[in-house]
Amino acid sequence: MAEVITMPRLSDTMTEGKVAKWHKKVGDKVKEGDILAEIETDKAVQDFESEVEGTLLYIGVEESAAAAVDSILAIIGNEGEDISGLIGGAAAPSASSEETKSEEQPKTEAVETATADVPAGVEVITMPRLSDTMTEGKVAKWHKNVGDTVKEGDLLAEIETDKAVQDFESEFNGVLLKQGVEEGAGAPVDSVLAIIGPAGTDVSSVGAPKAAAQSSEKPAEQKTEAKTQEKAAPAVDSSSSDRVAISPLAKKMAQDKGVDIHSVQGSGENGRIVKKDIENYQPSQAKPAASAPAASAAAQVAVNFVQGEDTETPNSQVRNIIAKRLSESKFSAPHYYLMVEINMDKAIEARKEINSLPDTKISFNDMIIKATAIALRKHPQVNSSWAGDKIIHRGNINVGVAVAIPDGLVVPVLKNTDQMSYTQISASVKDMASRAKSKGLKANEMEGSTFSISNLGMFGIETFTSIINQPNSAILSVGAIIEKPIVKDGQIVVGNTMKLSLACDHRVVDGATGAQFLQTLRTYLESPLTLLL
Repeated sequence: MAEVITMPRLSDTMTEGKVAKWHKKVGDKVKEGDILAEIETDKAVQDFESEVEGTLLYIGVEESAAAAVDSILAIIGNEGEDISGLIGGAAAPSASSEETKSEEQPKTEAVETATADVPAGVEVITMPRLSDTMTEGKVAKWHKNVGDTVKEGDLLAEIETDKAVQDFESEFNGVLLKQGVEEGAGAPVDSVLAIIGPAGTDVSSVGAPKAAAQSSEKPAEQKTEAKTQEKAAPAVDSSSSDRVAISPLAKKMAQDKGVDIHSVQGSGENGRIVKKDIENYQPSQAKPAASAPAASAAAQVAVNFVQGEDTETPNSQVRNIIAKRLSESKFSAPHYYLMVEINMDKAIEARKEINSLPDTKISFNDMIIKATAIALRKHPQVNSSWAGDKIIHRGNINVGVAVAIPDGLVVPVLKNTDQMSYTQISASVKDMASRAKSKGLKANEMEGSTFSISNLGMFGIETFTSIINQPNSAILSVGAIIEKPIVKDGQIVVGNTMKLSLACDHRVVDGATGAQFLQTLRTYLESPLTLLL
C-alpha cells in the first residue's frame, strides 16, 4: 500500500520547507534510510531520509519550490500502484492529513459533537496558544477560584508559556465551575483550562473540550457584538491621568497596532479596556471627552503611521551551500576559542620598508597570511583534519582567505602558501578576491584549504570569532590595528595592537597545541625578521 510522505517539521519554528535538491526521481527504487531530498528550513538545509521502502511514485514539491509543513512531499508504494485518490486528497494515511481534514470539516459538526456533552450556557475554556512555538502552558497563578463570579475581561489566571508569563482574561460571564489545571501545573495547548457557566451546573460529564471551544467560538462573537451595542458600560475617562485601566494583553495589542489607549472606551469592569476593545477599535470611535494635548498628538501620530512591509529574497545556491556547510561545522565540531593581543609596531615599520621598494605594495593581511603559513609549518597538528576514526595530517599548507561577495562568503585558497613570497601572496589575494566578486573563480580555486583566515579589521572590528571552515580544524579571526596606550619597559607609551582569535576543533587541536601555535604566530608578527630564520 502506498505511503504518503509529508513535508516534515525539522525545527520548532518551521512552517514551510523548501526542496533544495531531490536525490530520487519518480520511478526510482527507495530503501529505508535512503536520502530522498535536501530540505531547506528556516535555519539550515538538512538531508531527509526515507522511512519506508518501495518505488517513488509521486513528487509533490518541485526542486527549489516550497510547501507548507504536513503537505504532500512524496508518495512511495508499489510500482504501478494507483495513487490518484491520494493525490486528490481522498485518502491520506498520514496523521497530518487526518488533522487537515478534521480542520476543514464544517463547524456545524463540531457543534453537534459538543452539544451532546456540554450543558446549555456552559463555556469550556481551553489552554490558549500564546506563542508560535508554545505546545503547553503552565498556570503560574489563578486569580479566580471555583465558585467565584467571573465577568468578561476579568483576569482568570497567569499563564506561563515557553517565553513569558502572560495574563489570561475571560471572554465570558458566569461562575467558575471548574479549574482544569492546578496552580503550578502544566497542560497541553487546547486541553481544558477552565469551565464557566450558570451557578450549580453539573459539568462532570464534559468530555469534549476542544469541540466545545469550537462550538462556542461563533456564539461568543455574536454575544460580544450584541453586548457592545446594547451594554452601556460605565466609562472612566482615564485620559486625564497617566494611568489607564487596561489589561496587559490589550495594552500589548494596542502597542502593536499603534492605537492610543487614551482614545479607547473600555467595556470591561469599571471601564477597563480589554482585548475586544482593541480588536473593535476604530479611530472615529475616539471618546469625545477632552484629552491632554500630548495624548491627542500621540493619537494623531499613531493613526498616520504606516507600517513597513516585509520583503523576501529567494536564496541563491551559494547562500544555501553556505548555510548548510556552516551549520554542519558548528553543530558537529566542538569549537573553542583562544585570543591573543599582538603589538604591531615592528610590523608597521617592516611594511613601510617593504612598500618603499619599487613596484611593491603589500597589506597587513598579506603579512598575517605569510606568518600564519610559516607558523603552521612548525605546528602541523593545526594543519590537520578530523576524519571520523582518524586524523589526517595535511602535507601541504594551503591557506583559505575568506572573501565577502554579494551572495555571502567564499574562501579562495592559496596553494602552498608557506612557499610564497609577500608579493606573490599579495598578487594572488587581489586577483582571486576580484574574480570572486565577479563570480569568476573556478571550483578548484576554492578547494583543498587546510587552514582559513577571516579578516574584518578593515571594517574597524576589534575582535570576533569565526565558524571553522570544514574540513579545516581551525580558523584565524583578524581584528583591526588599534592605537592605544600600552606598557613598554615599565613606561606607558602609545602603541599599535591587534587582536587575533583562533577557533579550534577540539577533536583535533587541544588547547595547549592551539596556544603554542598562537605564541609562534605572535613572535613572527611582533618580530617580522624571524620569518627569515
